Amino acid sequence: MAGKRSAGLLLFRVRDGELEVLLAHMGGPFWARKDEHAWSIPKGEYPPDEDPLTAARREFTEELGAPPPDGPVLELGEVRQSGGKSVTVWAVEGEFDPAAAVSNTFELEWPPHSGRMQTFPEVDRVAWFDLETARVKVVAAQAAFLDRLAESTA
Repeated sequence: MAGKRSAGLLLFRVRDGELEVLLAHMGGPFWARKDEHAWSIPKGEYPPDEDPLTAARREFTEELGAPPPDGPVLELGEVRQSGGKSVTVWAVEGEFDPAAAVSNTFELEWPPHSGRMQTFPEVDRVAWFDLETARVKVVAAQAAFLDRLAESTA
């Protein structure tokens, strides 16, 4: 059986000559008190019969509550995260107001073994970061996408 696959869209902009990227902090109780390596490119799993770029655009909309900007995309390739999931990412230049983000939700038994189901946002906050800061914030494997973006836009 093939491993899980996710597709994502990395939004970027140039401000005062500096490249910035939009990252999403993972929601739910496991990430609530974490900041370093607890942010992600907006992404999500997709079925084998869905086009990965279409999935990336859908996931951006689901996780941030607005469609991604139109425009040419830069293919940033694929990485395998520590849990074994393969993630494919494209970058697109554009603007997004982090205060406007509205995430979809998921249910989880919390606290564990309590029998109580609680609803949490998939993304609990969104922010723009310069690349140096983003490398500290993003989950480790996804830092490769930041490097590839920097190379592609240099």
